[in-house]
Amino acid sequence: MDAQAWIAIVVGLLAILSALYMGLRFLVKSILAELLPDKNGGHNLRGRVDRIETQVDRIYELLIEAKLAR
Repeated sequence: MDAQAWIAIVVGLLAILSALYMGLRFLVKSILAELLPDKNGGHNLRGRVDRIETQVDRIYELLIEAKLAR
């Protein structure tokens, strides 16, 4: 094989690898965006978890108050 064929193979492999890298980067960014706090009232995963934690804490407080009232 001559030099031109080797250069074509290397460039082709680099193009394929860079496309895979960009696709993986996009995928990771979109998944991690779900964990960032949002400014939209908690409509992502992190906001939902925070709301559930708040509700669970309130339930614990009610249970403790009921236990102490006896």
